Amino acid sequence: MLPAVETDEEWDAIVPDETLMRPAVEDLCARLGLDRAPLVRFADGSQPVYAVGDEHVLKLFPGAAASEGITEGRVLTHLQQRLPVPTPQVRDYGTYENGWRYVLMSRLRGVGLSHAWERVPGSDRERIVAEAGGILAALHAIDPEPLADVLGPGDWGTFLDTRRAAAVGQQRDRGLPESWLEQIPLFLDSVTLPRDPRRALLHTEFMRQHLLVDPDTWRLTGLLDFEPAMIGDRAYDFAGVGLFVSCGDPKLLARFLTAYGRSFEPAQLLAYTLLHVHSDLPWYLRELSAPAEGRLESLAERWFTGV
Repeated sequence: MLPAVETDEEWDAIVPDETLMRPAVEDLCARLGLDRAPLVRFADGSQPVYAVGDEHVLKLFPGAAASEGITEGRVLTHLQQRLPVPTPQVRDYGTYENGWRYVLMSRLRGVGLSHAWERVPGSDRERIVAEAGGILAALHAIDPEPLADVLGPGDWGTFLDTRRAAAVGQQRDRGLPESWLEQIPLFLDSVTLPRDPRRALLHTEFMRQHLLVDPDTWRLTGLLDFEPAMIGDRAYDFAGVGLFVSCGDPKLLARFLTAYGRSFEPAQLLAYTLLHVHSDLPWYLRELSAPAEGRLESLAERWFTGV
């Protein structure tokens, strides 16, 4: 019922189009025995995701992202009841039609922390960030090896080499000015990153957008979206922490790091920010405060120092 989606052009034409998506989702829900539950598509997220009544969430993955559907299903199954907050429980996952995959999961309670943040009192913000640090520590303590057949990269050093080779071009494509671009190679050369780190299960996008909170108690109630999960150096996850949890606030980052149980060199975390698969330095510069001198070394200190 759904057309194949293998290219960016097909994605842009099909995935946002509810006249194509909704009949297929209704068909899939009927196959899963949920045809009587109301469907509501979530506005957020890179993949098409639907609330199926109050109890379920259905997430679809086109052929171009089919491997992410396998990752989501496997990682969520591996994580069941192993973190300090709930993660969605997998009810079913598999193939649909024309290369599409799906994951049917439980619906967690709470609202997105990113949407609620402005309403959170200051003292609760610090506690929430500390709770998040404990969650990430627990995630990184879980043995990732049962997932090694579906999660990459196989060799962290090779991954770093590939990302380093792409770093300047990726930021240029995002619109980064030349004054910043010319600093990237020398900055990356100045930072030592482990080529064979202790392997950890990485969320890779640990951010307020993927944390849920109870708006009555301001307690975290869930962690979502594991389709980009990887196995690698745990410091890689702290690019997202500094940019999207503490958001450049050194006091909040310090609370997070204390709860996590260790700190990292700011230059190392900025290096991982530049090497991240989805890195977009121009966006980060627009969203967060940046030092007037326009140096990467100063940027590392501004965004990734906890005091």
